[in-house]
Amino acid sequence: MTTSQSRKCVCGNRKTPAPATALTSLSLKEIFSSIQGEGIYIGQRQIFIRLAGCNLHCRYCDTDFVPTDRCRIETAPGTGRFEEVDNPWAAERVLQLVTQWKEQQPQLHQALVLTGGEPLLQAEALVHWLERLDGMLPVHVETNGTLARMAEKVNPWVDFYSIDIKLSSSTAEATPWDEHEAFLSTCSGRPAQVKLVLGTDADWAELQRAARLAARCLPHAPLVLQPVTHNGCPQVSGRQLLQWQAQLSAEHPDCRVIPQVHPLLQVC
Repeated sequence: MTTSQSRKCVCGNRKTPAPATALTSLSLKEIFSSIQGEGIYIGQRQIFIRLAGCNLHCRYCDTDFVPTDRCRIETAPGTGRFEEVDNPWAAERVLQLVTQWKEQQPQLHQALVLTGGEPLLQAEALVHWLERLDGMLPVHVETNGTLARMAEKVNPWVDFYSIDIKLSSSTAEATPWDEHEAFLSTCSGRPAQVKLVLGTDADWAELQRAARLAARCLPHAPLVLQPVTHNGCPQVSGRQLLQWQAQLSAEHPDCRVIPQVHPLLQVC
C-alpha cells in the first residue's frame, strides 16, 4: 500500500472509518514514555502509543497524525531520544517493547495510553493488540468521541476513556452532537472524563449544551475545561475559565479547569 493510499483510508470520516493496514497491524506515529499532561491523571507516568490517522481536522491540533511508512520509538523511557523504524507494527512487537520497559522500571508506568490522531479508526487491529496486552497495564484511550461503533469493539479491554467533545469553535465544522451522544452512551458506566478544549472564541451556548450532554450520559465523569495552549501558555485567561466553570457547574456536578502541563515542561 502506498503512503497516499494509507493516508486516504486511515483518515476515513466521522462515521465510517476504514482500516489502514492489515487487521493485525497498526499504523503508528510514535511510542514514548512521559507524564500525562492533560486531564484528571495529570502528572502520572504513562506509556503513549500514538496511532496515525484522524477523521477530524481541529484548528488547535498540535499533532502530526498523517500516516507514513516510518514511525519513531523512544530509545529509553523519558529520554526524549528517538529512532525511526518501519511502520506498521504487529502486536507482538509492541508487547516486547512494553514488557522491556516494565522490566526495567516495574513501578514507573501507571497506564498504557492509546492516542492519536484518532486511535479508534484502527479498532479492528486494536482488538487483536489489546487481547495480547491485556493485564500488562491499565489501558486508557484518548478519543474525539465520534466513533461509537468502534468503541464498542474495544470496550472489553479499555479501563478509561478521555473523550473530547469537538465544538465548532475548535474544528470550524458543525459540532457532531449525534455522534457525541452515541459515543457517550456507549461508554455509560465506564471510567472516563469528558474534555472541552476552549479557545477565546468558544461559544457559550455550545459549552452549556456540551455540559448538559455529558451530565446526562456520563454523570460520573468529570467535565474538564482545557484552554488551548499557544506558545506554551493558555490562550484563555484564568478569569474567563473561572467564570465558565462557575456557570457550567449549574449543568454538571464535577466541572474542573485543568490546563496542559507538558508544554510547560517542554516534554512530549
